[in-house]
Amino acid sequence: LLDDVATMSKVAGKKTAGLLGDDLAVNAEKASGFASARELPVLWAITKGSLINKLIILPVAFLLSAFLPSVITLVLLLGGFYLAYEGAEKVYEYFVPHKKARPTALKASATKAEILKLEKQKIRSAILTDFILSVEIVIIALSAVNGEPLKIQIMVVSIIALLATVGVYGLVALIVRMDDL
Repeated sequence: LLDDVATMSKVAGKKTAGLLGDDLAVNAEKASGFASARELPVLWAITKGSLINKLIILPVAFLLSAFLPSVITLVLLLGGFYLAYEGAEKVYEYFVPHKKARPTALKASATKAEILKLEKQKIRSAILTDFILSVEIVIIALSAVNGEPLKIQIMVVSIIALLATVGVYGLVALIVRMDDL
């Protein structure tokens, strides 16, 4: 059983590697810009939110896979469309900058309450982005083990989900703390 899980985890890991890279880049950007002393607490808050996301996504994905497997393809397509939209929007914003005020801009005289409010907004935004990317990661990992017994599917996808959270946020912590090294 564990040999099968290890082999299938390797296959699922290869299939999700691109999204993990995207997840890493997006979350490194969202977790930066805080005071040095606040970077790790913010990352820990985002990591906890990511783990809660996985606790919501995994059971739903397994239920869909067991009872409505055709919905898995639809979820993959919708996620792909969303990620394509997000990418196109970033390219468009590069050439035609938006005129809206950026929530990351704080005055030098900002109060502690304003800083904490902005921090909570950025954490919420990072957790939402993590949710969307996590759905894609879980569904792709699940599609990699499609046709395997349920216990192998559960173990493989859970391993990938846990590695995605720990690996991505561990690397993000290293990236944002590089200045201290």
